[in-house]
Amino acid sequence: MKIERIHHVAYRCRDARETVQWYREHLGMDFVLAIAEDHVPSTHAPDPYMHVFLDAGGGNVLAFFELPSSPPQGKDPNTPEWVQHIAFKVASVEELGQTKARLQARGIDVVGPTDHTIFQSIYFFDPNGHRVELAADTATAEMNTKLDAVKWQMLEEWSRTKRAPRHAAWMHQKELAGA
Repeated sequence: MKIERIHHVAYRCRDARETVQWYREHLGMDFVLAIAEDHVPSTHAPDPYMHVFLDAGGGNVLAFFELPSSPPQGKDPNTPEWVQHIAFKVASVEELGQTKARLQARGIDVVGPTDHTIFQSIYFFDPNGHRVELAADTATAEMNTKLDAVKWQMLEEWSRTKRAPRHAAWMHQKELAGA
C-alpha cells in the first residue's frame, strides 16, 4: 500500500460556525462540507456533533468537530504550546510577510517570521487555541540533498542518545553566530 495524500486532519473546535468563518476570512479556505449526527458512526455512542471540512489546498482537507455534550477542550499540560500545530505552505516569503501584516491589522498576534534555513514561517493561534504556522520554502536543491543524505543517521543517533545530532548543524550556524 502507498498513501496517496491526507484525506483530512480533524481537530476539535469550540464553535463550528466561528471556526469556518475564521479560516475563510483569515486564510482564504473554502468551506466544503458539513456533517452532523446524533451518534458517532464508528462507535454508535450517543454524542451529537457538527463536523466541518475546509479546503486546505492541494487536495488536503482540514476538519473540525464541535462537541457540545463533551467537557470543554483542554491542552496537554505536558506538551509545550509550540509543539502541536497545523502548518500550511504558502507560495513565497513575500506572501508570508503580507499575510503577517494582514493578520496583525485584524488584531491577531503573530510570531515571526522565523528563519528555519530551509523555510521561513509565522505562527499565530486560531479561535480554538490551535497554533497555526504558515511556511514559505526557501531551501535549495543542494540543501535538500544534504538533509536527505543524513536523515537516517540522525534518527538512529537520536534514538540512541536523545541528544540533537549535529549532522545538519549548518542549518543553524547563522543563528548561533548571532547569539
